Amino acid sequence: MTHPSVIRPRDHAVYAAEKMGKTTLFESGRLLVGLNAFEPGQVHKLHAHAGQDKLYLVVEGEGQFLLEGRELPMAAGDLLIAPEGVAHGVRNTGATRLLVLAVLAPAPATP
Repeated sequence: MTHPSVIRPRDHAVYAAEKMGKTTLFESGRLLVGLNAFEPGQVHKLHAHAGQDKLYLVVEGEGQFLLEGRELPMAAGDLLIAPEGVAHGVRNTGATRLLVLAVLAPAPATP
């Protein structure tokens, strides 16, 4: 990408009945920007990243941020930052789709 352009996340969302949908909007050696698209009831279970910080921004819908030993309500416009090593996840507890922007820095190493 040589010249930035406006991205409308919902235009790139991929929903799947069997599991959370994932789309990469941008990736470099320094940053990964993706979308996690959840149908009602879908979950991205607790996990942690070594050497990476993660930011979640709720684009649309509602649900719960999952953290070790607790759950926090989320709605469009809410933001959660999970520093390196902090277990985190997402659950769509709403009756509609949930779309979450996920940013990781640095980007995961590609095999």
